[in-house]
Amino acid sequence: MNKTVLESSVPKKDPTERTNLFTRMVKQKEFSVLIALLLLCVILTILSPYFLGVENIFNVLRQVSVIGILAVGEALIIITAGIDLSVGSVLGFIGVLTAIFAQSGIPAIAILFLSILCGCIVGAVNGLLVTKIRINPFIVTLGMMSIARGTSLLITGGMPISIQNNITYLGGGYVGVVPVPVIIMFVVAIIGHIFATKTLPGRNVYAIGNNERAAKLSGIRVNRVKTMVYMIMGALCAISGIILAGTLNSAEPAAGSGYEMDVIAAVVIGGASLAGGEGSIIGVILGAAIMGVVRNGFVLLGISAYWQVVTIGIVIIAAVALDSLKSSKRDS
Repeated sequence: MNKTVLESSVPKKDPTERTNLFTRMVKQKEFSVLIALLLLCVILTILSPYFLGVENIFNVLRQVSVIGILAVGEALIIITAGIDLSVGSVLGFIGVLTAIFAQSGIPAIAILFLSILCGCIVGAVNGLLVTKIRINPFIVTLGMMSIARGTSLLITGGMPISIQNNITYLGGGYVGVVPVPVIIMFVVAIIGHIFATKTLPGRNVYAIGNNERAAKLSGIRVNRVKTMVYMIMGALCAISGIILAGTLNSAEPAAGSGYEMDVIAAVVIGGASLAGGEGSIIGVILGAAIMGVVRNGFVLLGISAYWQVVTIGIVIIAAVALDSLKSSKRDS
């Protein structure tokens, strides 16, 4: 009798709960990006016996790491309905500064903080020009792209600067068999995800992207939040610059050239909307992974590198077109 009472008192799980959970997962943009990535991996596994090799997988992750780190910051900016075209040039500029700091005999930990500080300053300049002077983000960051690249070339005379300092460990080191840049990318992604989904400033980023006027009326300090995301982008450019310089053991003034397109592509492929208000950190990391896998597949299959550029362009247009179609359906 007691057993029957106890059994009847235990709440039974609704069999529709699992179905509803799966339905919600399928509706997430990240789910479709993940499926696309898995299908791509399956196709390349069939076409090339080398794709799933441990060395190749870590090689792909290493190649993806810098773009993935930058994509986290770019995603936050795009969610606010902004854009940053200066990421590649700022990366190269901070790499040059890192080399100069290293040649001055500054300890590695101090170089790390100084480089990140310089990146934050560049990001703050971008943010203040966008928020205080009211210049379009496209124009501001396009100008900063030229300023940062030109300054790098002026400082170095167009020649690479060798780095002999422990700071190169961040780019060329390993923890076991895992490259340090890969670990940094995942740490940045986790922190970025928590920031975007679990903190008030992160939720404010989405609120501004959805409706800036409403966000301002609700008490959100829009200018402060926008400046903050550009500073975060600057800090991530600094980390990426250090990683790239550490990988090469030298600072190339032209390092990061063209990265802005790859980063924006990763964010768009990952499900972020260029109109603002939508996007996730998980999605942009998956988007970066897709680009890395595509490039690696082209190399393994011996396809011309020129087709990589064409393919990435097609993927960007397709992703933006799909987002526009979905927005049109919602509006109608």
